[in-house]
Amino acid sequence: MSVHREWDGRTYDRISGAMEAMALPVLDRLPLRGDETVVDAGCGSGRVTEALLARLPEGRVIAIDASADMLAAARERLGDDPRVSYLEADLVAFALERPADAILSTATFHWIADQAALYRALHAALRPGGRLVAQCGGEGNIADIRGAVAEVVAEDPALGERVGDFNPWKFLAPDATRAHLAAAGFAEASAELQDWPVEPDGDGQEWLRTINLRAHVERIGDPALADRFIAAVHERLGGDPLTLRYVRLNIDATA
Repeated sequence: MSVHREWDGRTYDRISGAMEAMALPVLDRLPLRGDETVVDAGCGSGRVTEALLARLPEGRVIAIDASADMLAAARERLGDDPRVSYLEADLVAFALERPADAILSTATFHWIADQAALYRALHAALRPGGRLVAQCGGEGNIADIRGAVAEVVAEDPALGERVGDFNPWKFLAPDATRAHLAAAGFAEASAELQDWPVEPDGDGQEWLRTINLRAHVERIGDPALADRFIAAVHERLGGDPLTLRYVRLNIDATA
């Protein structure tokens, strides 16, 4: 299962330009004729889905996300395009009527707790020879944010009680990812790390709350305490403008 399901889809869509900039080169790695069926696994607010559709004039996209709010934002962005169908589902437990030609995914897999089940489900959704092209957070991702969170929680008893050692991410090393891919039945599987510094546009606290620390905000529950948490992490990171140390895990495999 994914760690959490609910996101602020409209805010994410408005501020996630830097996430889209990381995602578009992933789409460039997926060769397409233009008539395929492609799964966008973790479609979010539909920014990358929109770019994918531009490369599928005679194809279709199955946009999957566990968050109803993200899917609502994607529908707002994409309108009534008949080439898109939407599926609210967890990526470890989804099924298609017929296998897809390819799966594209960006900034999603690191939220999935059961990585072995994730790759089994993805393999089952592809036709033989179908491609998986993905990118997610890898080993070392947002180490600066994680360090700031640990320091803030250690110094604030109320946050310590709510957050503790909570770790909602699976930032895997390439070797562990290749092992999951092989166990799931993928061939020609590769996984490599890539450093990618990110400078969020606008309000850094809004970025942290919406993109990086959404699961922590859910866990804290109390709005005032969540505000205190986000402000303290933001201050510990040096305040705006933020520069965050992202490390991406690039995945390419054939079913």
